[in-house]
Amino acid sequence: MCSTWNKPKHKAMIISIAPHPLLDTIVFHTMWPKPLDDLATLGDIAHWFSKDAAPPFERPDTVKPTVRDLLRHGGFKPSGRSKPASEYLVSAVAKEKMGSINPAVDCCNVASLYSGLPISVVDLHKGTGPWRLGVAEVGSRYVFNPSGQEIDIGGLISLFDARGPCGGPVKDSQRTKTHPGTTETISVIWGTQGLEGRTALTADWYASLMRSIGGVVDEIKTTAPTDQPG
Repeated sequence: MCSTWNKPKHKAMIISIAPHPLLDTIVFHTMWPKPLDDLATLGDIAHWFSKDAAPPFERPDTVKPTVRDLLRHGGFKPSGRSKPASEYLVSAVAKEKMGSINPAVDCCNVASLYSGLPISVVDLHKGTGPWRLGVAEVGSRYVFNPSGQEIDIGGLISLFDARGPCGGPVKDSQRTKTHPGTTETISVIWGTQGLEGRTALTADWYASLMRSIGGVVDEIKTTAPTDQPG
């Protein structure tokens, strides 16, 4: 467990995590000083999305297959259009197609790009507690973009609120995505025990990126599930 971020200040912010043999996650709650549309993003964002960036740690070749093993555990097939979000970022940067979205997503994308770990970031107020992590049931789907396209997440480790799945290591749900008025976010680092220490390393850097632009970052407490599926 890292010690560089703040201890939780919000007693209500608790997330239950179903038992999983591979998942190694850290979940953050971030309060932003202004709505995202009024907040300046990372000053060096263009550099981070260039081929010349020098990240604070390396991304060894073992990261990609090990992350895919995490997603594959529940029966999900992480390939093609369903590949981990972190792989999409690598491809987009190589094709010079990455740019700023908003401060919260930019911090998420930079940390995910260089760590190789998928990271979800959702608007806290677009969802309804209780929040939990678990494997989505077969046939689970949600819309992931404004045009109404859906992704089948059956068998995928996912983030849920009271209404159902709303985020994951491939694509987050359109229902809970950040927007110009977002002031609080939940971030899930989809790390794996197969990459010992990498989740904590990523969390340290990710939290520092958010703090550098005014975010107040707390780690969300986790607990075992009670009677919820997944």
